[in-house]
Amino acid sequence: MTEEPAHSPPACDAALVRVFGFLGKRWNGVIIGVLTGGPASFSELRRAVDGISDSVLSDRLTELAATGLVHRVVAEGPPVAVRYELTDSGTKLLPALRELSRWAADNLDATAPIA
Repeated sequence: MTEEPAHSPPACDAALVRVFGFLGKRWNGVIIGVLTGGPASFSELRRAVDGISDSVLSDRLTELAATGLVHRVVAEGPPVAVRYELTDSGTKLLPALRELSRWAADNLDATAPIA
């Protein structure tokens, strides 16, 4: 007969799991961070996010739009222009991203390789 543990093992908050499942996906947080400076075109985002491919950027922007964090704005032309901007929901992430950035600057070795 086994004894019951004195306490339940800690469980991770489901909301925290969801947010890191999303923000932990490579490039998502960086793209949101770039958009804190205001709307940007696809090519502006590609230049700002060093190392991202066009196909990955396209996929990430589609995901960000589907989650309601980024809005795709099409300005009729000619020429037609597409810009991406943070939604109200995306803007509400900014205080948390600033704190994460501050924590990283204080606690992570900037020269350590990223896995």
